[in-house]
Amino acid sequence: MEATYQVTGMTCAHCAQSVQTEIGALPGVSKVRVDVGKGAVTVDSEQPLDESAVRAAVNEAGYNLVG
Repeated sequence: MEATYQVTGMTCAHCAQSVQTEIGALPGVSKVRVDVGKGAVTVDSEQPLDESAVRAAVNEAGYNLVG
């Protein structure tokens, strides 16, 4: 499954790495791609992810999930 999320506050490669690390640690996640310019995070996973888990991971990295 592939899902794309909008994240606010990312401005650099370090931001992207932080978000990528936190989301990548969620169970079932196989790949995370971050586009800082668009504020987009695309996640490949074995099954649909619980949005609250993604939100918590993004918050842990210091950013906010839109919506």
